[in-house]
Amino acid sequence: MANKKKRNWKNIFVKYVFISFLIPLIFLIYRMMTAPSTIPEGVEYVGRLKSDYVLMFLQCLLGIFAMLLPGILSKKFKLVIPSNMYFVFIVFLYCAIFLGEVRNFYYVIPYWDTILHTFSGAMLGALGFSFIVLLNNDQNISMHLSPLFVAIFAFCFAVTLGAFWEIYEFTFDGILGLNMQKFALEDGTKLVGRLALSDTMKDIIVDCLGALFMSIIGYISLKYKKGWLDSFTIRSKKEG
Repeated sequence: MANKKKRNWKNIFVKYVFISFLIPLIFLIYRMMTAPSTIPEGVEYVGRLKSDYVLMFLQCLLGIFAMLLPGILSKKFKLVIPSNMYFVFIVFLYCAIFLGEVRNFYYVIPYWDTILHTFSGAMLGALGFSFIVLLNNDQNISMHLSPLFVAIFAFCFAVTLGAFWEIYEFTFDGILGLNMQKFALEDGTKLVGRLALSDTMKDIIVDCLGALFMSIIGYISLKYKKGWLDSFTIRSKKEG
């Protein structure tokens, strides 16, 4: 009974997060049409610019797609995605997109972005373990990998995806005039030199630290058969 109640709360939270991404879209479209593109010189403007609402709109769309993606991949590739892993993934999306962008936590809460990037590095590290486990358990591929190799792969996997994310931010900042890499302050003042690079480099560094932490945990788990990552490991339905 307790487990069923716990699952119900998880389902309610997942639906709440989905709605929190969906409902603001109409408001964001309106604000993209009405908000100023730039702050006129000599005018004090405390609101958000059009680029801010474009960013929020794109992030909400990305959040909706990201929530649907595990289900699509699960059906297409016949995977079993643990409920714990999916729930942690949804919590991360909510903290990064709704709280971070829509509620402006990236500017309001100190180190919010740093905490999330560290967490994402660890989460991607766990995903790296799942990926290598799926390959290692494929009947058509004969592999017997050492725990150290799996841990190193998971670390490299997580860091690579973190680098791809920074490329995504850099690309769309340039194309759409956004500020995902935080090269400008909230009031639009552009940073120069190392300050302009500090957010990107900090993100990459904490991605590495989060991935390293998860790789060490995974190595110990595999080496000594602790099973610590079992509830966060994606598996093929064929195994069941």
